[in-house]
Amino acid sequence: MSTRLDHRNPLVFDTHELGRRPGALQRLSRTVDAPKDLGIEGVIGVPEGKPVELELRLESVMEGVLVTGTARASAEGECVRCLEPLRQEVAADFQEMFTYPDADERGRPAEPVDDEDEDILYLEDGMFDLEPVLRDAVVLALPMQPVCREDCAGLCPECGIRLDDDPDHHHDAVDIRWAALQGLADSLGTGEKDNMGGAEAGVDEKQEK
Repeated sequence: MSTRLDHRNPLVFDTHELGRRPGALQRLSRTVDAPKDLGIEGVIGVPEGKPVELELRLESVMEGVLVTGTARASAEGECVRCLEPLRQEVAADFQEMFTYPDADERGRPAEPVDDEDEDILYLEDGMFDLEPVLRDAVVLALPMQPVCREDCAGLCPECGIRLDDDPDHHHDAVDIRWAALQGLADSLGTGEKDNMGGAEAGVDEKQEK
């Protein structure tokens, strides 16, 4: 039988050894290279090619093979508060049913798949591809807003300095309205001085006369 799945792909698993007798169990451990874009794009993820440790439990049931497992890996990203690089260990649990297809002699589904069946994952010649399940599980296990630590103070909004590096860092708060009034007062003060200077000069001229 031909199949679209490549048995050489480390995320493709063969269930022939498990058999189709309901209740049969098989446990597998495998370390694979992380596929591309395993995580939340632009936020945090497992770099491509980094090791992902898989612990799987395969159980034969009437409908197909129930796969339960855990994936462990080291994710990398940057803190959303201080923008420093961070690394976080992730453990993603998952469970998925891979259904036996009603196959014809060539191993293909005998009937077209209905729209309602789009979410059903099928075994292909006794094999299944774990990548889409792994990808969904890792994304759900990762934080949407990763931080280097829970109490990270972030960056100063005025100058951008990392506040954890200088806990006493601060800027004198200036109310822009008071600053404007101070500027107006300074300009009025200067005008009054000029006027007073002119008045004094006039008095001096009168005294000279």
